[in-house]
Amino acid sequence: MMRFDIITIFPNVLRPYFKEGVISRAQKRKLIRIEIHNLRDWTNDRRKTVDDKPYGGGLGMVLMVEPILKAVSDAKKKCRLSGSRRKRKVILLSAKGKKFDQKMAGRLSKFGQLIVISGRYEGIDERVAKYVADEEVSIGDYILTGGEAPAMVIVDAVCRLVPGVIKKDSLKDESFSRDGYLEYPHYTRPEKIVIKRKTRRVPPVLLSGNHKEVENWRKKHSGKRAGARRS
Repeated sequence: MMRFDIITIFPNVLRPYFKEGVISRAQKRKLIRIEIHNLRDWTNDRRKTVDDKPYGGGLGMVLMVEPILKAVSDAKKKCRLSGSRRKRKVILLSAKGKKFDQKMAGRLSKFGQLIVISGRYEGIDERVAKYVADEEVSIGDYILTGGEAPAMVIVDAVCRLVPGVIKKDSLKDESFSRDGYLEYPHYTRPEKIVIKRKTRRVPPVLLSGNHKEVENWRKKHSGKRAGARRS
């Protein structure tokens, strides 16, 4: 079993997502375990303070290192690694992190535990990046209001690569299964439909029953993302 621990100040943003679909079924089958932790549980004051003004001045508030350090430490203690999954990784979601992609998802899926630190506000005390996290990760060159959406993206992408979560054959020829590869188009019923005043039909070859021709059509219509290496 692979375990995911997500540290956030808005746990209710995340919980509903993981209760549906493939990820929910994978948890019930005990292939994965997802724990979502409220960072405020590791504070000592009555207000459950997790942020403070930045040293040196400036706008916004910064998440403090101490509650994050405690949360990560406790998450590690609650996960006993065994078998082939004896390693864990602590990920800090950060704009300056390494760009997340399918190759990274595959690498992370081999770990026994993935701890994801989700930020908010102006940022996170830099000591988290330097001394608590193993790796900083970004899902793209844009800014969001917080790290909850990126945490869902990463956990979703990694979960589906854990053996047994999705049938191996289904993963074989999907987009990004090879460097820069984009999957061929898909069609289903009805065979024809009127869109924008014109009849739009399923390509005849897909209705032919000729498996060889279908395979050739799919190869022809699969593609490469711009800038991807060609082998």
